[in-house]
Amino acid sequence: MRFASSGNDAGVRFRRGASLDPSQVRDVRGRGGSAAIGGGGVGLAGLVIYLLYAALSGGSTSSLDDLVGVPVNQGVPNTEALADCTTGQSANQSEDCRIVGIVTSIQTYWAGELQRRGKQYAKAPTTLFDGAVSTGCGQATSDVGPFYCPPDRSVYVDLGFFDELKSRFGAEGGPFAQAYVLGHEYGHHIQNLTGVLDKVQGDRQGPQSAAVRSELQADCYAGVWAANAVKTRVIEQVTEADIAQAIDAAQAVGDDRIQSSTQGQVNPETWTHGSSAQRKQWFTTGYKAADPGACDTFNRPL
Repeated sequence: MRFASSGNDAGVRFRRGASLDPSQVRDVRGRGGSAAIGGGGVGLAGLVIYLLYAALSGGSTSSLDDLVGVPVNQGVPNTEALADCTTGQSANQSEDCRIVGIVTSIQTYWAGELQRRGKQYAKAPTTLFDGAVSTGCGQATSDVGPFYCPPDRSVYVDLGFFDELKSRFGAEGGPFAQAYVLGHEYGHHIQNLTGVLDKVQGDRQGPQSAAVRSELQADCYAGVWAANAVKTRVIEQVTEADIAQAIDAAQAVGDDRIQSSTQGQVNPETWTHGSSAQRKQWFTTGYKAADPGACDTFNRPL
């Protein structure tokens, strides 16, 4: 495994002089965004289960249009909020800047990787919001968790989700749990750029479904980035403890674990993301290989 170990295994650290690009992260928090759940169609129990499944979803959130009321955050960015997040030192000192650092590293890696493969990478912004937000996929509340919206090629995340990852899903949490989540969502961006997301249409449930294969591939891509993070010269080290945080987060949002905790039983025929064991397996596969070529979940046994 490709990790650096330190004496106290303090966790992910950024190079103090690394150059970060705050323009890659948009901050629309505190812009009047609160949303009410719309009436008609979904009871509370069904809604809770839906929201649990939607966590870390990479597909379109257009189905939320029937669930989410108004008003919503209209997405006017605060251009000054992240203006100071320009160096690795700032990422070591601030959670907001850490998000900028992680996103900068992820996109630096994929831009170089696609270029080596003769393809062009298009940057995707991450939008930080609270309460609710308008997206190219429709209106969404923070309850759906982090997601990638293909039409506007953007990642959306309410940082409060990382607290829920621990309190609701039982994960250990930590900085590299955040890195895993972002790496997963940018994995969906790679799928969008390469046409893989088109395979998911019409095959969204079941243990062998295209939806599950897409989610596991995104986990694998997150592992690939983690293995190459130091090479981007943004992150100084990735420790064994970091990788353990990522794997723990991946397992926490497995379909079987969520179903067991919310329904008391497991039904693979309704899976959309894969089991805890599968999510660990494919993140680890990507991390060990450090090569996206190892992530062909559509043509390999899950």
